[in-house]
Formats: sequence, C-alpha cells, structure tokens
Amino acid sequence: MSTRPRVVVTRRWPAAVERVLYEEFDTVLNEHDEPMSRAALEAAMCSADALCITVSDSMDAALLDIVDAKVRLLANFGVGFNHIDLAAAARCGIVVTNTPGVLTECTADLAMTLLLMTARRTGEGERELREGGWTGWRPTHLVGTKVTGKTLGIVGAGRIGLALAHRAKFGFDMKILLAGRSGGAAPAKEFLHSLDAEYCALEDLLKRSDFVSLHCPSSDQTHHLIDAAAFELMPQHAILLNTARGDIVDEAALLAALQCGAIGGAGLDVYEAEPQVPEQLQRLPNVVLLPHLGSSSQETRHAMGMCAVANLRAFFAGETPPDIVQNSRQEH
Repeated sequence: MSTRPRVVVTRRWPAAVERVLYEEFDTVLNEHDEPMSRAALEAAMCSADALCITVSDSMDAALLDIVDAKVRLLANFGVGFNHIDLAAAARCGIVVTNTPGVLTECTADLAMTLLLMTARRTGEGERELREGGWTGWRPTHLVGTKVTGKTLGIVGAGRIGLALAHRAKFGFDMKILLAGRSGGAAPAKEFLHSLDAEYCALEDLLKRSDFVSLHCPSSDQTHHLIDAAAFELMPQHAILLNTARGDIVDEAALLAALQCGAIGGAGLDVYEAEPQVPEQLQRLPNVVLLPHLGSSSQETRHAMGMCAVANLRAFFAGETPPDIVQNSRQEH
C-alpha cells in the first residue's frame, strides 16, 4: 500500500500537471471528466487526504461534515471559492487553497474580448455569415459602437480589474472609472494617476459608464449586486460585461433589462446556474455568451495546475501552503 498522500482529482487537469500529480502523490483521476456525483464526492471525502476540486464541485457543509471524512485539504483549481463553505471547512479543520494571480492576464484579455464583441456586434455577424444570411456589404449593416475614447466602469479593483483597466486605457484610450467592494481599499493614487482613472461610488459609476465590467468576488455582499435598480441607473446604450461570477448579476433582472431595451447589451462568461443558461437569454441578438472561458489558455491552465501542486507539496511537507484561503488547524 502506498505511503504517499492520496489525492483525488475531480476533473481532468492539463496532462503535464497530471503527470506531476502521479509522480508525487497517490493520485486518483476522474477519467470520464464529468462532474462527480454527490455519492462519488462523499466517497472521495472518506478515502483521500486531499481533494483537488473545481468551481463545478459544490462543497457544502453537509459534505464537509461527513463523520468518516479523511480529507484535510481542498486544493481548488481556480481563484474563486464561493462553491466552498469556508465556515464548515474551518469547523472541520480542512485547509482550503486556491490559484490566484496566474489567471489575471488571460481573464482580463477575455473581458476585453467580450467588450469588443458586444460593441462591434461580432457575434451577430459571425452567426449571420455561418447561417448563410450575409448578402454583402452595405452602409447600415450591423452598425455597432465605437470603443476608443468611451468610458469603462470596472466594478472590483483587484488584479483582474486593474489589468483590464490597463488594456482599456493604453489600448483604446478609454476613460476608466473604478468602484471596489464595500469597505475595500481604493487603488494607490499613483496607479489611478497612471491610468487617469477615477475611483467612485458604484451608483456614480453605473450612471456614467458606456461599458460596465464586473471583477468582484462572489459573496453575500455581492450577491445580485447588479439588479433591476442598477440597470435603471445605467445609460440606455450601456453594455454589461461579466467574467467574475454569475450570481453577482440578477439574471432575471438582466433579461428584463435587455428585453425592454433598458441597456444596450451584455457580454457574459459566467451564469447563475452554470452550465444552464436561460433559453430567453440565448435568443437575444445583443448578447455575447461564452462558456466560462476566462482562464482558458494552455499557459494559464497549466500554471493554475502547478499552483495547486505547490499548495499540495507545502501542505504535505508540514508547511503553510502559499495560496491558503483558510486554515483552522495548524498541524497537518
């Protein structure tokens, strides 16, 4: 029997990372790469020393509180951890880690992609062409919105939000407005000055922005932060972008705002009930919908996996993992 720590991986990771996991731990992979059932997760909790999870695994209190649980570490593949009951993990003495930093650039790139796609109506154009509906160039065909010089409001002044601000300012000379979480610290004055950016209240940002991009974490405080009242504040031409978490937006209110023309469009990479996306939302032409691709580049996904490996190595060496989210027990 192996004396190495037993690690269960709930989804397939990049092949190079899986090879490292096999070399260093007693690793069990989910060969079918489909979300593990509740029963399978319960079994893993009782058989593994560490569980390598993703956003598609709901780690609630009932699961973490299993009497025969053996797991001492949840190594999350991703920066967000709203799918983990942190209070329950702390109560059960389970350490939680994530993979921050390494996905900043690619997620900011994707947010800029959504901004450009919605503004220039490229999703509509590609669908029209592929479906054989394009009849040739004409002056009034799929006229979109100019991006250069417009105002971008960024909600969440963390790493990804600031990376997007840099792209928008120096790539498209956009005016940058920033709003943080309630009680959060404003970016350094030097950084704001370098971008000619303004830090303001959320309500002010919503009223003044041509584009609103969400980059705050999911929490009780940010749940449905963007609701019907928020859409009423936004200009009629404004476009909402979300690469953060789906539940930051009241999806029903968003659908209503789009259907009645209260806002100009939306670019979404995340949804309230992933992977389910409302059919009515899918039918709207002024919405760009992507399947949670924020960090999806070869380089970033590999870096995320190796970040999780570093957390596993440190934990089982009796050290504090570099990317610890919560640790209620000092002894491993």
